[in-house]
Amino acid sequence: MPASSSTPFRLTRRGLFAVSGAAALTTLLAACGDTEDAAAPRASSGPWSFTDDRGRKVDAASAPTRVVAFTGVAAALVDFGLDKQIVGVFGETTRPGGAADPQAGDLDVDQVTVLGNVWGEFNVEKYAGLRPELLVTHMYDPGALWYVPDESRDKILALAPSVTVTTARVPMTRPIERYAELARSLGADLTAKKVTDAKARFDAAAESVRQAVKANPGIRVLAASGSPDLFYVSNPKVSTDLMYFAELGVDIVVPNKLASGDYFESLSWENAGKFPADLILLDNRATALQPKDLAAKPTWQQLPAVRANQVTGWDAVPRFSYAGAAPLLENLAAAIRSAKRLG
Repeated sequence: MPASSSTPFRLTRRGLFAVSGAAALTTLLAACGDTEDAAAPRASSGPWSFTDDRGRKVDAASAPTRVVAFTGVAAALVDFGLDKQIVGVFGETTRPGGAADPQAGDLDVDQVTVLGNVWGEFNVEKYAGLRPELLVTHMYDPGALWYVPDESRDKILALAPSVTVTTARVPMTRPIERYAELARSLGADLTAKKVTDAKARFDAAAESVRQAVKANPGIRVLAASGSPDLFYVSNPKVSTDLMYFAELGVDIVVPNKLASGDYFESLSWENAGKFPADLILLDNRATALQPKDLAAKPTWQQLPAVRANQVTGWDAVPRFSYAGAAPLLENLAAAIRSAKRLG
């Protein structure tokens, strides 16, 4: 994970970077506003405000209807019920050939303007042309806007108000709840079946992780990302999803020689076996090396978890919605249930 917006959770110098359903969402809605109108989506007319995780309150005469967001944020907002409000995105959105990147979730990538498809790309002229009313992105470190380039940050922030949500050093449920609050303020109906079904699935998936740990105790889990020169071991005390996995009882390996920002420990490939692990969660993004890419590295092949075929994909930058997170928990539960202790 990044130490600043110029060092994202990527490779080498860029770093590695029991209530369910409607009842839980009603509780959330009550916390967001008056309980008497909690079941209804926020009206699009009339004064609007939202206080983000920098403590900054954004005010407008009415709820923004032209929102530009980091692709994963846009996908999360879509999961909570927004649609036409999303007019532009930045960050990995499409793969070569035009297919949607997994980060995009259910976002219709053909209906939004892509301002940049990789780290460092953000077309300011296109952004201005969209007449944005709100920009939304993650905040891994205080004041750092995820995927907003430092060199054009001032120009970008001058064009529209911005909202950030903390996505590090808090459990994954926190940013999910915050994006739900934001979506509701922008007009989403959090009591819609699509949303309550996703929340019920998330709750069931979380319980499945707890039960998997109880049924197969002692499985040591290491979350990692591979680059040509280094093997990154991620820190569950900072990474929001790993922190939540640990809260569910998962034994996550904690690195002890952390790089700046405390997101990970970088190991030379000769030292890739420093931390014993029974199960490896491997960064599955296109920016990280995958098992087929790592096959030529002898020290990777020698890791006990690799020899035992106990490696599973890991969304190192998860989609912070119930719909986006539930499959991650289901995959983790299945991997833990089937894993064997390796010594």
